[in-house]
Amino acid sequence: MEWIQCLNRAMQYIEEHLEDEIKYEEVAKLACCSTYHFQRMFTYMANVPLSEYIRRRRMTMAAVRLQSTDIKIVDLALIYGYESPTAFNRAFQSIHDVTPSKARQEGISLKAYPPISFSLSIKGDVAMNYRIEKKEAFRIIGISAPLHQDIEKNFEVVPMMWQKAAMSGTIEKLAAMMNGEPKGILGVSACNEREQWKYFIAAASHEPLDESLEEFTVPPATWAIFYGEGTMPDAVQELEKRIVTEWLPTSGYEYGNAPDIEVYLSPDPQNAKFEVWIPVMKKEDN
Repeated sequence: MEWIQCLNRAMQYIEEHLEDEIKYEEVAKLACCSTYHFQRMFTYMANVPLSEYIRRRRMTMAAVRLQSTDIKIVDLALIYGYESPTAFNRAFQSIHDVTPSKARQEGISLKAYPPISFSLSIKGDVAMNYRIEKKEAFRIIGISAPLHQDIEKNFEVVPMMWQKAAMSGTIEKLAAMMNGEPKGILGVSACNEREQWKYFIAAASHEPLDESLEEFTVPPATWAIFYGEGTMPDAVQELEKRIVTEWLPTSGYEYGNAPDIEVYLSPDPQNAKFEVWIPVMKKEDN
């Protein structure tokens, strides 16, 4: 099945389950990728995090129910997954700028967020430098922090982690221990479906561990490796967005089952040189 069709099947699942628990694992399965990769992909393509999109759709439909039926607000809150009317009121007001009770009044202005559907738009006006490489498993050592299943929250966790690692001397320490491939300080998002998601700041190394570090084995995989330059972190995020929205849809590949890796080749955040590694596998013909 074509990639865009898979995405739209995932969006249809969300639409059909707005009044139920939406399982991200099921959504991602329909999109033929991992939960982590689907959330990242969706955010880049829709310019809104998946959790926020779902909230907007639910509050859009809640407003319709309030104006067209006499349903009680407490019952409506439960339908859309809120354990208390207070939490529901807060979510509703954050979208519509009015309370649910006021939304029933004639002439009140409300907001509507229609369902998203994806279509293919080919740009290709700026070249992307990439290569495909197959790698055996390799060991990294470094520090890690748990990642949230709702990846929107990780946009705060990861930058703070890098800041602390720089101030504590951890990055210098890792650079001195680096003796494997890939060469560079690594940002590794290890987010499979069976274990706690983690983000590593690390280096490929054969050195023994000390008590301040931990190790992780990156599994064997085929990688699409993209080169980039620019100011951090915007340049990396822009490249990752282009990979998902411009390269991946027409590449003949889909996401594989391995971490995403950022390889930082130079230490200057104002003029960074880096690579973004995404695990890929050839699409199966359907």
